[in-house]
Amino acid sequence: MIKETAEMLRTENKVILVHGNADMDALGSAFAVSACFPKGDIYAPEGIDRVAGMVADKLDINVLNECDIHQYDMVVVVDTSSPELLKPSVPEIPAGSVVIDHHTPTGKWEGVHFLCDNTKVSCCELVKDVIDSLGIKIPRNAALALLGGMLTDSGHFQFAGPDMMRAFADLLQKSGIHMDEVFNLTRAQMSMSERVAVMNAVGRTRFDRVGDMIVAVSYGGSFEASSCKALISAGADVVFVGSQRDKEFRISARATQDSARKGIHLGNILNEISGETDTDGGGHRGAAGISGIGDVEAMLHLCMSKTMEKFREIRGRALSEGIT
Repeated sequence: MIKETAEMLRTENKVILVHGNADMDALGSAFAVSACFPKGDIYAPEGIDRVAGMVADKLDINVLNECDIHQYDMVVVVDTSSPELLKPSVPEIPAGSVVIDHHTPTGKWEGVHFLCDNTKVSCCELVKDVIDSLGIKIPRNAALALLGGMLTDSGHFQFAGPDMMRAFADLLQKSGIHMDEVFNLTRAQMSMSERVAVMNAVGRTRFDRVGDMIVAVSYGGSFEASSCKALISAGADVVFVGSQRDKEFRISARATQDSARKGIHLGNILNEISGETDTDGGGHRGAAGISGIGDVEAMLHLCMSKTMEKFREIRGRALSEGIT
């Protein structure tokens, strides 16, 4: 399946799509595909996030914000769990397109060549496997982008497993890249607007607990991921931070590595909620998101309720096993 996908990517005149508010993992995956296979434009129909934008500037990666995908012979989608994450700019993906992803499958990709490995911490790992299957040498900047995607999607190695660490080390060795270059690639000072957004989110926080596990929820206008990070640092085990834009909401979720080991899987929680609310949600154990039409306060309440249920299950198992 991996080599078959690689052969399909040899098609010239491609466009590579990334999900809305695309992160470093999405950008790194798309850039590596465009650099290692012929004629690939990168299109972010709903924009890229702050870190991805900064990296695009540093590595001189051209990301289109407008594009007619029907002008291309092949459409490739990376790091995107559902076609809903490309809307409204891209309402439909052509049949026969290639999708490369590492999230828990949502069942929403139909009529496409779908390569998915949800055991991978990052999509960049899977893209590296695809490139390596044909023995293609990865250019230095593309290797750096892949390393940046692995670094950020693993929470700076907090959620990394042995396979990701081996892939990371292999790229370092083959490309001659030093560790400080990878960290410097994604490092940036917080802007004043980001700092204010995070402080506002902290001030609006509500939380609850079961035993020694705390779930916190908050809302703001932007920088949800940074607000999640601040609340995790403040002591929460699981955090949901949302924003409301007209009728649409967006929620970012984060969990500590310890809570993930105990049984929390944010991707499953948000996938379950999305099935009940006709929204689009999913992700990984320690990082996930959900978006759609609805009221952010109501959705945050639902996120907290579902997490409290999981906390009670975890505590019940611990008590039955004699663990306090």
